[in-house]
Amino acid sequence: MPDPQGLSARNVTLDYAGSRILHGIDLHAARGQITCVMGLNGTGKTSLLKALAGRHPMGGTVTLNGETLPPGARDRALAGIAYVPQGREIFPALTVAENLEVGFACLARSDRRVPPDIFELFPVLSEMRARRGGDLSGGQQQQLAIARALVTRPKVLLLDEPTEGIQPNIIAQIGRVIAGLRDRGDMAIVLVEQRFDFAWGLADRLIALRRGKVIRDVPQVEADRAAMLTDVSV
Repeated sequence: MPDPQGLSARNVTLDYAGSRILHGIDLHAARGQITCVMGLNGTGKTSLLKALAGRHPMGGTVTLNGETLPPGARDRALAGIAYVPQGREIFPALTVAENLEVGFACLARSDRRVPPDIFELFPVLSEMRARRGGDLSGGQQQQLAIARALVTRPKVLLLDEPTEGIQPNIIAQIGRVIAGLRDRGDMAIVLVEQRFDFAWGLADRLIALRRGKVIRDVPQVEADRAAMLTDVSV
């Protein structure tokens, strides 16, 4: 039996426009680990994250630390699910500081402050607090999107393609941040990623999707690199 400390999804299905996108997916993302979901475009990776975050109606059940989660995005955010979407979804007209404060909506009034370690993880955001989000580079916006999620003190962090369109030096920094968050041991991380080497270097567990189904789910230390690369490339 998997350790109940973390996020577990059981028999997740999702329909969109009359078509079934996800077909009975089981997933367990353990606390203190990075679970990486991989596959070609159109295999259901983003749909899975949206289902876990409560952004799409879904079949099946999702539990966090053994407790069944309610279905809606707001309630799941309040329960500790933080979602960093593909495309970042920052507010371009708001400043960096104001974008971070959007995360306060998930917190009790007494907790509504930006943790100092946010600026230790992403020093550039400290320098740019008064700059509008729309004026940041793509890499800076991605750092802001992750930081905004961390403001909510999540128990689960869902990351959808955090390296997409990002320059190599920022990719390396984001990788170090994700690894550091894992090593803190207080959250489960689910990472959807197309860059195989980036995912392989970070993941504790690897899941391959094909046509909305899990075709491989294995600890990274037991995974065959060539087989996994074939699974997510064919």
